[in-house]
Amino acid sequence: MCGFGRTGQWFGSNYYDLQPDLMSLAKGITSGYLPLGAVMVSDKVAEVIKTSGEFNHGFTYSGHPTAAAVALANIEILQKEAIIEQAGTITGPYLQQRWSELAAYPLVGETRGAGMVAALEITNDKSRRTRFDDKGTAGTLCRDFCFNNGLVMRAVGDTMIISPPLVISEQEIDELIEKAWKSLDQTAKALT
Repeated sequence: MCGFGRTGQWFGSNYYDLQPDLMSLAKGITSGYLPLGAVMVSDKVAEVIKTSGEFNHGFTYSGHPTAAAVALANIEILQKEAIIEQAGTITGPYLQQRWSELAAYPLVGETRGAGMVAALEITNDKSRRTRFDDKGTAGTLCRDFCFNNGLVMRAVGDTMIISPPLVISEQEIDELIEKAWKSLDQTAKALT
């Protein structure tokens, strides 16, 4: 969820200035065009593996050449078209600016995000940010209104989450915010 440009940097560990020893990768490595997963290891871990003898691992489809070719092509496109840089310096900050405007909505207790991922909390009391007694009902309502309005926004309980395409434009971000606002209106009306 936080790799391959989603935070506006290559990986969430870059965004938070972390130095992981192991990092699991999946869908983003191919932009979801073909299933592939991988584990990256630090030099420290790689040295231990190399000096400890044979490293047996893998399954029938491990290292599949088609999936590996798709991953390499995807990474090349991300670099060549500066998609991650665009998300980090232009569209990500624009999304975060526009997303924060949703905090003014009476049903929203908080908005937050980084780069091209964002969330908002639906609350029954904005000033105290208290949750609804029937956890998840408001989120499910909002999610359904979003889908009906042509917006994919996931509900995790009463937390609404988005992760739009890295290639989204500023105009499309404006449309996303408009649809989110409309969906919040419908949710508020349904809850009263």
